[in-house]
Amino acid sequence: MPEMHFRVCWPDQSESLCYSPSLVIKDFLVLGQSYPLHEFVNLSREALEIASERVRQKYGYTCSSAMSQLSEIEATATQFWDRKNPQVFIKEFIE
Repeated sequence: MPEMHFRVCWPDQSESLCYSPSLVIKDFLVLGQSYPLHEFVNLSREALEIASERVRQKYGYTCSSAMSQLSEIEATATQFWDRKNPQVFIKEFIE
């Protein structure tokens, strides 16, 4: 199963290198596009849950790394909920 990383730029211009056990993230996020924070979190959740399920279908267990990545995204996002119109920029896909 092809895994990948994706780099995002948060509203404070800090960056995170995120992990997905599947290329499905590219079906949800577009390179070079900014997303409102809540939309980015929701899209990431949906994509990483699908990716984890694909791992379960292939290997018989869900992907704990995908769920850990989702937890990290959600935790980081909490820092920006009170900002006016926080955006997350999709900076890079690494396959």
